[in-house]
Amino acid sequence: QVQLVESGGGLVQAGGSLRLSCAASGPTFSNYTMGWFRQAPGKEREFVAAISGLGRLRYADSVAGRFTISRDNAKNTVYLQMNSLKTEDTALYYCARVSAPWWGLLAPMGAYDYWGQGTQVTVSS
Repeated sequence: QVQLVESGGGLVQAGGSLRLSCAASGPTFSNYTMGWFRQAPGKEREFVAAISGLGRLRYADSVAGRFTISRDNAKNTVYLQMNSLKTEDTALYYCARVSAPWWGLLAPMGAYDYWGQGTQVTVSS
């Protein structure tokens, strides 16, 4: 059974930084694309960033240049370094894993079948 546990959220002023972590259980973590998503109050869940098993990266336009996704396969952990945070980055952030190893960076949200409980990020002005 795969379990994902996020941590690292909190309250930060605009312009500040946070680093989110997602610890994953389950076998062959390195074979799967991992993603970060977020959902703000009253809005739909949206894609933030993804990293393939080989370390290829993909970002939403809204975070490109400010956020960095990375992974440590030895620790079964994926990270999201968030810099230059804006008030519009306020959301509940989720990490997720794709359902099968063949899903790459362009996997749609529906291809992610394991989700964490989320960690809240609040950016104040």
